[in-house]
Amino acid sequence: MSLSVQAAVAEPIVEAQPAYQLPLAQHTLLTDLVKVSDQLYVAVGDRGHVLTSQTGTDWTQAVTPVQSLLTSVYFADQKHGWAVGHDASIIATDDGGHHWSLQQFKPETDKPLFDILFESPSHGIAVGAYGMFFRTTDAGKSWLAEFHEELVGDEDREFLQELKETDPEGYEAEKASILPHFNRLYMHQGTLYLVGEAGFFATSTDFGKSWVRQSEFYNGSLFGLTKSLKGSLIAVGLRGHAFRSTDEGQNWQAIALPSEATLNSAFSADDGSLYLTGNAGTLLKSIDDGLTFSKVATEDSKAILNALVIGQQLVQVTEAGVRFTPLKEDQAL
Repeated sequence: MSLSVQAAVAEPIVEAQPAYQLPLAQHTLLTDLVKVSDQLYVAVGDRGHVLTSQTGTDWTQAVTPVQSLLTSVYFADQKHGWAVGHDASIIATDDGGHHWSLQQFKPETDKPLFDILFESPSHGIAVGAYGMFFRTTDAGKSWLAEFHEELVGDEDREFLQELKETDPEGYEAEKASILPHFNRLYMHQGTLYLVGEAGFFATSTDFGKSWVRQSEFYNGSLFGLTKSLKGSLIAVGLRGHAFRSTDEGQNWQAIALPSEATLNSAFSADDGSLYLTGNAGTLLKSIDDGLTFSKVATEDSKAILNALVIGQQLVQVTEAGVRFTPLKEDQAL
């Protein structure tokens, strides 16, 4: 009796590689930036690039352990920061962005993380494509995946519950794709907000341990969320859609905008102004708590992923690097 044995071919292990040091990194795709202190700003972007600046004008590339596109950066204090991106990558710094270490790298998932947020230097969550959700309670020494069934839509929840009882393997497989993309986290006064694909909107009052999936107010993807100094919530998304809520997201009103470009982020400046950034060089400003927005002239038509007011200028991270708009020229078109 002969026995035919087919050798199993092991999948090659893909290891993270350090980002290349490029003299023109400031002019490549950048996706996010944050203010760490009055003397430190950090931006992230393509090929694992992390840039730091003391003024927002001159930027220096840091050494990082990945070449994956980074999509979001967050600092819990002036020393401890994290960035996330493709390959479910998570990198961290404990010296204000000068040095970075690898905490997670999962290219086998073939899924990107889109955002990260910490409530303290030890406790944070990261979210991404198809409902990917990781939590750490030890400053990122370990990241554990979580699945929150309350975030599944009502019809899908019934289907999922049936699978759980009749087909455990199918249940586990379905969990990996049944949730929408989670695009943005935002926290204000103890309430955590999460927006995403297909109008997804949820809130949590215990830092994401439990969630309430809220009613959809828009059937397209939402990419940004912020709160004005007066307390209005502003949500933005595909094809120039923007919405305003004055009752913590229970009811929303559409905002008429002078642009139909997809909007990537929203933020509130210290003077109470609200800004929206988007594709095709779209930069919009409101001085009436989000009731109306006007165009702001920008340097070119490159997609703006996010921005900050730094000194007397708006510093923007774009598909072609850092761009600047002097505030003295910040006039509606």
